[in-house]
Amino acid sequence: MSQREPKTARIDARLPESVHLLLVRAATLQGRTLTDFIVSSAQQAAEDTIARHSVIELSVADQEMFAEAMLNPPPIADALNRAAARHDTMIEPS
Repeated sequence: MSQREPKTARIDARLPESVHLLLVRAATLQGRTLTDFIVSSAQQAAEDTIARHSVIELSVADQEMFAEAMLNPPPIADALNRAAARHDTMIEPS
C-alpha cells in the first residue's frame, strides 16, 4: 500500500523588496527555507486569529453575573409563556 502525499495549494504574493529581505533574514536566522518560514508563520497567525475569535473572555464581575444568572435565573415573563403556548398551537411537532 503506497502512502499518498497530501494535496497542496499555491499562493502567489507580491510584496515590497524590504519585506522580502526581512522574511529571508528571519528564515535564515531560524535555519529554515523561506517557504517553510512563511507557511509556518502564516499558519500560526491564522490559528491564533481563529482562537481569539472562538473564545469569549469575561471580566471577573461579568463571570460572577453570568454564574448568578445560570444558578438563579429570573422567572419566565408572561409574554414568553403566551408566545410558547401560541407556538405549540400553530406548529406541529416533527
